[in-house]
Amino acid sequence: MFSQKSANSKLTRRRKSARTKSQQKSFTNSYKNPNLPVEKRVKDLLSRMTLEEKIDQLRVYFWVNALSGWETYFNMSLEEKIEAVKNLSAEKIMRKIGWGGMAILLRDLPPEDAAEKSNEIQHTALEKTRSGIPVLIHDEGLHGLLCNGATSFPQAIGMASSWAPELVEQVAQIIGKEAKARGIRQLLSPTVNIARDVRAGRTEETYGEDPYLTSRMAVAFVRGLQSQKVVATPKHFVANFVGDGGRDSNAIHFSERLLREIYLPAFEASVKESDAWSIMSAYNSYDGVPCSCHRWLLTDVLRKEWKFRGFVVSDYGSVLGIMEKHNVAKTKAEAGIKALEAGLDMELPSPDCFGREFLKAAKSGRVSKKAIDRAVSSILRVKFLLGLFDEPYVDPTYAAEISDCPEHRAIALKMARESIVLLKNDGNLLPLSPKLKSIAVIGPNADEIRLGGYSWAHYTKDKIVTPLQGIRNKVSERTRVRFAEGCKVCDTSRDGFQEAIKIARVSEVAVLCMGNSDETEGEGKDRANLDLPGVQEELIKAVADTGVPVVVVLINGSAITMLNWIDKVSAILEAWYPGEEGGTAIADVLFGDYTPGGKLPITFPRSVGQLPLYYNHLPTGRGYDYVDMSGTPLFPFGYGLSYTTFEYSNLRISPKKISTRGSVTISVDVTNTGSYKGDEVVQLYIHDVVASVARPVKELKGFKRITLEPAETKKVTFTLRAQQLGFYN
Repeated sequence: MFSQKSANSKLTRRRKSARTKSQQKSFTNSYKNPNLPVEKRVKDLLSRMTLEEKIDQLRVYFWVNALSGWETYFNMSLEEKIEAVKNLSAEKIMRKIGWGGMAILLRDLPPEDAAEKSNEIQHTALEKTRSGIPVLIHDEGLHGLLCNGATSFPQAIGMASSWAPELVEQVAQIIGKEAKARGIRQLLSPTVNIARDVRAGRTEETYGEDPYLTSRMAVAFVRGLQSQKVVATPKHFVANFVGDGGRDSNAIHFSERLLREIYLPAFEASVKESDAWSIMSAYNSYDGVPCSCHRWLLTDVLRKEWKFRGFVVSDYGSVLGIMEKHNVAKTKAEAGIKALEAGLDMELPSPDCFGREFLKAAKSGRVSKKAIDRAVSSILRVKFLLGLFDEPYVDPTYAAEISDCPEHRAIALKMARESIVLLKNDGNLLPLSPKLKSIAVIGPNADEIRLGGYSWAHYTKDKIVTPLQGIRNKVSERTRVRFAEGCKVCDTSRDGFQEAIKIARVSEVAVLCMGNSDETEGEGKDRANLDLPGVQEELIKAVADTGVPVVVVLINGSAITMLNWIDKVSAILEAWYPGEEGGTAIADVLFGDYTPGGKLPITFPRSVGQLPLYYNHLPTGRGYDYVDMSGTPLFPFGYGLSYTTFEYSNLRISPKKISTRGSVTISVDVTNTGSYKGDEVVQLYIHDVVASVARPVKELKGFKRITLEPAETKKVTFTLRAQQLGFYN
């Protein structure tokens, strides 16, 4: 998109000059020679490091501690935050703690300032420490770099609804490019946990309930991010968000078979197929052992079975949790020792357990030297692979140029369109006619910025397109657009109902933008109720009672139960948290400029009492002659309507029998039999008719999203390997 420009600031030129001088003398130490193999450089540097320097590499500095902690920083204005970070001295921090990594230092700085600050940090680390080891600066990048001025894409659950891994990879490339341009070289993403209980507040961060779909999305995201030399960190290892009742980080007591067949595949694919350079351990325990000190997970499975060569980071504070939450360590040092010797390498976000007492324990021989060297080597290896030793500086001008540039916004719009799922369209109310004379736009999510968790906090409406803005931008000057909020997301006030009813009565159609927000779901907000919060359901019914045709647009991050109002509305769009171009995408779908083709990555239950509910369950041990509604979803996994229709024909399977190392080719012709151009997601499922143990009633093993013009036919082919039919004995 853009060519890298040479730095134009005096500060950057000075640091480039310092790097050049360093490289001129670098060949006296093998690890500074960029022409040598990475493993040789790691071995040489490790041999020169003191014990203190090694342990420094295992530590991360949570920089807000320099400002009296996170609470002090949180209460600052954005302007105060920017000024505080710009004035923070890298040398001052260096004197306080080691330089393994830094946590969320650059988040609130504009792109150019962030690049300048990262250059200052790297210059200090490289030129003013004995060994000259660069710093690994990290942040979040779940659905866009979580930083000032970065591009905001649809939340992960929305990207999963696209069923388009190639597009997810494009998104991840952009996220990585914007991160690297600022000097951020590790992102704590993607979230590849399986969402089998949609009461979990963090369902929005996942790619849904299916291990195969999640694996394809995970591989695409990791590959895209690391193509930009930014470390991906699949998380949370393992089986988070699925404790009893969907409670985040609660204890897990699954069988090993279930763990391996459902909860491990996406992590395994991230390691084996896209060579993830880092993994984040989880807060929860598995079979009574905290995941952050679980040797079977972190060493036996991750390193020995999967041949993982990167480094394991803790979730924020999870090493401390070994002592304070799980109570299986008496002291912080003991917790640190348990974590390190189990296979964890770096403690985030600060050295609670890899601190002074840990160093004393290491000096006294209580910590395994082999474990320390393994962890340090893993971290250094990735720093060499990133090129941090050889090209540690970035161009501030380039950072400002590419952040949220038009090309990146265009991909955000494309992803938002492809993530929208049409759930209901009675009477073909949608698409709306562009000749409408009046339209009522109602609801608490119609003109508010709703991006979902792990979004930067200070986005404004001149950057984010809300649904109301998108609709106003779409319709002609002859169409009257009336707006009423009606109610808040979770308040119980009905004071706005009358205005909403009033504008609905004088309009040809009402578009109600309902759903959730950061108040009602997300991290730390697991739920016992999936109905629309507050009085939103009452508002839907009140508007529907006017007789005006109603379209409900849902902006949210998980399943919503709808039995109280679904029969009163004609159409429902699931838009998820759609990113900065979400309002444009919603308007494009509403008015038929784009035909929705997204499919659900999670099951929508009829009521919360059905949960957990997922499509790939094992058979029941008992059948009924009557209709059993207890297991029937409102909308199943893989569901999604279109404005057009599709016909499948000419199914072909060849060969009929395969060896254990063979594969079978499955193809089908798909024809667009309707009048709109549209996307179809062709989905391949299997069922083991006769097996040695009970197998799921249905398992996804392949999918392909295709675009068809009216009357067009495409042949879709899948290759199913024998290995995909296997299971654990």
